[in-house]
Amino acid sequence: MRSNDFAVGSWVIYPSHGVGKLEKIEKITIDGSSIDMFVISFGKSGLTLKIPVTKAISAGLRHTMSKDALNNVYDVLKKKIKKKKTMWSKRAQDYETKINSGDLSSIASVVRELYKEGGEIMLSFSERQVYNMAMERLAKEFSIIENIGEEEAVTRLEEVMKAA
Repeated sequence: MRSNDFAVGSWVIYPSHGVGKLEKIEKITIDGSSIDMFVISFGKSGLTLKIPVTKAISAGLRHTMSKDALNNVYDVLKKKIKKKKTMWSKRAQDYETKINSGDLSSIASVVRELYKEGGEIMLSFSERQVYNMAMERLAKEFSIIENIGEEEAVTRLEEVMKAA
C-alpha cells in the first residue's frame, strides 16, 4: 500500500484513535519546506489529526477491512475463552495495547474476552471502560464495512458472541 492510495472523503483507520474520515490533504510550510498533510477527523471525539502523507503508512494508517476479512473477526468472536489468571492491571495493559494496535482481530479478541452474557453490569467499572472502548472501535469499523448504523453493529456483534 502507498500513501497515495488514500482518497479524500474515505474512511481510514489510525491505530491509536480508530476510525476517522480523511477530510482533505493540506499543504503546510515548515522552515521553507512544503509538506503535504492528511487531515483526518474522528467524529464523536472531535479530534482532528494531521499526519504527513509520506509518514502515513509507517504510522499505521490503513483502509477499513474488506468484507472477506470480517470472517476472521467472526471466528475470534465465536471462540471459547479461557479465563486469564493474571492481575487486572497486566490484562488492562495488554488490552490497551491490542486496542491501540488498530488490528481488528486483536480488538475483537478484547471484546470477546470481556464480553459477559449478562451484560455490562457483570463487569467492573474499569472492565466496562475497556470493553466499551474496544466495542466502539470494532463496531465503528464493522458499521462502515456493512453499511449499517453503529448500534446495529453492536447488536450483531453481541449476537455472534451469544450464539457461540
